[in-house]
Amino acid sequence: MKININKFQYFPFHLVDPSPWPILLSFSLLNMAVAGVLYFHGFYNGGILLLIGLFLTCAGMILWFRDVITEGTYLGAHTKEVKNGLMIGLILFIISEVFAFLSVFWAFFHSSLSPAIEIGGSWPPIGITPLDPFAIPLLNTFLLLSSGAFITFGHHALIAGNRKAAIDGVFITIILAILFTALQYFEYSEAGFTMSDGVYGSAFYASTGLHGFHVIVGTIFILVAFIRIINYQITKEHHQGFEASILYWHFVDVVWLFLFVAVYFWGGA
Repeated sequence: MKININKFQYFPFHLVDPSPWPILLSFSLLNMAVAGVLYFHGFYNGGILLLIGLFLTCAGMILWFRDVITEGTYLGAHTKEVKNGLMIGLILFIISEVFAFLSVFWAFFHSSLSPAIEIGGSWPPIGITPLDPFAIPLLNTFLLLSSGAFITFGHHALIAGNRKAAIDGVFITIILAILFTALQYFEYSEAGFTMSDGVYGSAFYASTGLHGFHVIVGTIFILVAFIRIINYQITKEHHQGFEASILYWHFVDVVWLFLFVAVYFWGGA
């Protein structure tokens, strides 16, 4: 019998098939960026274009991630080397996020450590009533740290083969994350200042809002892992996507601790 040696792969890496999703996402992101500028400047139908760009971006991400899940779960394309590469990519992504938050903290401390005379030479500026750090922010701290503990519990339960406990731990994590986001929305709606109220409002909403966006992304990340656990796509032998969501969530936890201490407690004192 003649064997075609070209069909065998002699390396552990994954050569991805041609995909339309990267180019779709490129144009979707460009559309969303341009539409965002038009919307902020009050152009006619700028908001509609922004929603279209957001929809196309989300659709492209969902379809692309679907293909990645299929490659790793059903096609066996995610070998040990591929998994290492994916994890390195996630770590580099988190490092880039660290520098994004570093820029926000830099702006906050630049204005707070040496308040300009234009804002009264004090921090918080005159006329700004900061939020009570021991009200909703403290409750949110408890919720977020508890969610980190529960998802770690779910991770260890999955590795130990206790699938039910893993599902319960991840489910509680999702509930706590949703509560965190709802309370932050309530906090924003009750705040006595807005993002346009000088440098304090800009620094506060830029830092806490950026973190809130990361909480929403992390919640979706964990929700996808939760659905995959239920569908037996994530097991104790195959769970890198779940571990990636946990790593990202712990990053969100750590950033919140810095935010609580610096922005809410010290920045509002």
